[in-house]
Amino acid sequence: MSRPACVRPWFPAALLVVALALGGCTWYRATFVKMPAASFDLRTVEPMDPAAIPRAEATPVPAPTAAPAGPPPAELTLTIEECRAAAITNNLRIQSVLVGPAIASDQISEEEARFEAVFQSSVAYSETDTPVTTETGTQAHRLESKTGVSMPLRTGGTLNFNLADARTHSFAGDNGLDPAYDSSASVSFSQPLLRNAGRRTNTHAIRLAVYGQQIAQTSTRLEIIRVLAAVDRVYWRLYASRCVLQVRRQDYDLAQSQLETARRLVDAGERSSVEVLRAESALASRLEGIITAEVTVRDRQRELKQAIHRADLPQDSATVIVPGTEPDPAHYRFDAASLMAQASRNRMELLELELELAQSDSTVEYLRNQLLPLVMLDYAYNVNGLGDSRRESYDLLDSRRFADHRAGISLLVPLGNGAAESRLRQALLSRQQKLRTKAESEALIEQEVLMACDNLEAAWQRILANRQSVLLAQRLLEAERRQYELGINTSNDVLIAQAKLADAQSAEIQALAEHQIALVDTAYATGTVLGAAKLRWQEAAAP
Repeated sequence: MSRPACVRPWFPAALLVVALALGGCTWYRATFVKMPAASFDLRTVEPMDPAAIPRAEATPVPAPTAAPAGPPPAELTLTIEECRAAAITNNLRIQSVLVGPAIASDQISEEEARFEAVFQSSVAYSETDTPVTTETGTQAHRLESKTGVSMPLRTGGTLNFNLADARTHSFAGDNGLDPAYDSSASVSFSQPLLRNAGRRTNTHAIRLAVYGQQIAQTSTRLEIIRVLAAVDRVYWRLYASRCVLQVRRQDYDLAQSQLETARRLVDAGERSSVEVLRAESALASRLEGIITAEVTVRDRQRELKQAIHRADLPQDSATVIVPGTEPDPAHYRFDAASLMAQASRNRMELLELELELAQSDSTVEYLRNQLLPLVMLDYAYNVNGLGDSRRESYDLLDSRRFADHRAGISLLVPLGNGAAESRLRQALLSRQQKLRTKAESEALIEQEVLMACDNLEAAWQRILANRQSVLLAQRLLEAERRQYELGINTSNDVLIAQAKLADAQSAEIQALAEHQIALVDTAYATGTVLGAAKLRWQEAAAP
């Protein structure tokens, strides 16, 4: 047969031009290569000129856009329970870690989706021109479509259902049916027998995802415990810093009173003028203690505002937080063995390592399976149909007169298998490393529990010692004042006694706060939170 006129020689050339144009263009590079900042910005450090910074009184700090209506309160009393509740609800770190379990849950869904059935469909058109002689050839136009469903099985195999339909026009009147319609329906099954065989091997990725979700939940619980413990610590430090500020102000008032007494005695001629100088010097030195205490109070307030992250308490607000919970010191004698047993049950670090070991065990089991040869069992059943019309073709297909069967086994054996053996050795070493890390973590947690018990007992002893110091310092101050009134000593002796009393009171306050913090640390060491209420939270929902 001679070459028909319908051959289109321009089509391959046009396709080649399009491919070269798309391959040579660089329009996409800006999308992938563009940096968020210019290169010189990453290699330059700008200087800071203090004189160029606007003054706070000239440029007031703008109010946040999400600020509540009305001015913030000048003073706000918060109990420790209110601070814990606010931290659970608003703390940014907690809000961040709550997303982790939701991501891990979707990873499980992703792995389970590997066994979802897949619908497949394709349509193809072809023109063939096969030479028979140098002058003639056979030409055929064929339009074919295929539709099917592929079902991955948890045993490792694959089940396929396919339906094919084609129309062939050969331009040959003596060549049988022209055009010819042929159709086929097939069912095929492929199953590995050694490598990649079995439900446990093929669900390895799902098990890893499930363990990963549990690890994310343990990390979330650990972070919530850590945040709540940090809130408790900064709460008691704020309480202590406010009390210390009050002590320093009282010390200043006592020094002021001593200065007035010295002036009165000097004016009466009973003391020399140096007594006034001593009292004025002591009064000036008390100001530094007040300033330092005020800065500490502001720092602790900002830390607490940042931790609870309430909308009505931004860090730059002028609201003064007053702790509404008073310390309730009590002498606790804990059994260290019981606390260590509780820590071994509740510490999320140990549970996380246990889950990682479970992941390692599953990985080792999977990699041992990968050492086996690949043996595949294949079976296919196909029914064929043919006719000069599509209906006749499907009628013949439905009669199942022409059917094919095919069964076979294939074998693939790596000569050496070094890569699989190396991966298995790495997994075994990683598991051994996790076992040693777990043993080290258990020893560190045991040490942490014992140290928490010792610190709690030491904090209680410091409370008793500092209370005794306060009582003695008060008696010493009264004695020094009586002797000063009798003219036996000087203002220096009274002022030194006042300073000792202020230091003793500050130490007692710090001891009370440290005792509460020691209780918090003891609870944290056992994997719990201080208080009587349990905590429950919900994972973040996907938008």
